[in-house]
Amino acid sequence: MMRALILVLALLAGPAFAVQPDEMLKDPALEARAREISSQLRCPVCLNESIDDSNATVSRDLRLRVRDLLKEGLTNQQVIDYLVYGKPGEFAGFGEFILMDPPKRGANLILWLAAPTMLILGLGLGYAVIRRRRNAAGPEALSTDEEARLQEILRS
Repeated sequence: MMRALILVLALLAGPAFAVQPDEMLKDPALEARAREISSQLRCPVCLNESIDDSNATVSRDLRLRVRDLLKEGLTNQQVIDYLVYGKPGEFAGFGEFILMDPPKRGANLILWLAAPTMLILGLGLGYAVIRRRRNAAGPEALSTDEEARLQEILRS
C-alpha cells in the first residue's frame, strides 16, 4: 500500500520538478515570461506535455534556449516564432507541431474538424441502423385471407 502511495505521489509531483533551479532566471519578470512561453510549447519527445512539465533532455534544452532568447531581448511571440519557424541558416524550427494549441487553419483545420465530423457521421450511421432494425422487426400487414383465417382460429 505504501509503495502505491509513493508511486502516485511521485507521478503527481514529477512535472512540478521539471524546471530545475539552475535553469531559472534571476529576474522574476523574465522567469515568468519563460514559464508562460514554455507552457505553450509541446515536448517533442513526450508529445502530451509542455516543455515546462517534461523531464526529457530535449525539453530542458528548449527551456534553456527560451531563456537565452528572452535574455537577448526577444518578445514572447518572437521566441515562439523562432522555435516554430526557425531562423534561415541557423535553425530550421519545429513547425506548428511544437505548439500545444496549434492555430486552427490550413492542414490543422482538417485535424480540428475531423473528430466532430466523425462523431456526427457515427451518430447518423447509428441512428440509421437502429431505425432500419426497428422497421425490419415490425409486424407485416396480414392479407385479407390471412385475416379471415386468424379470425376463424380465434373463434374456435
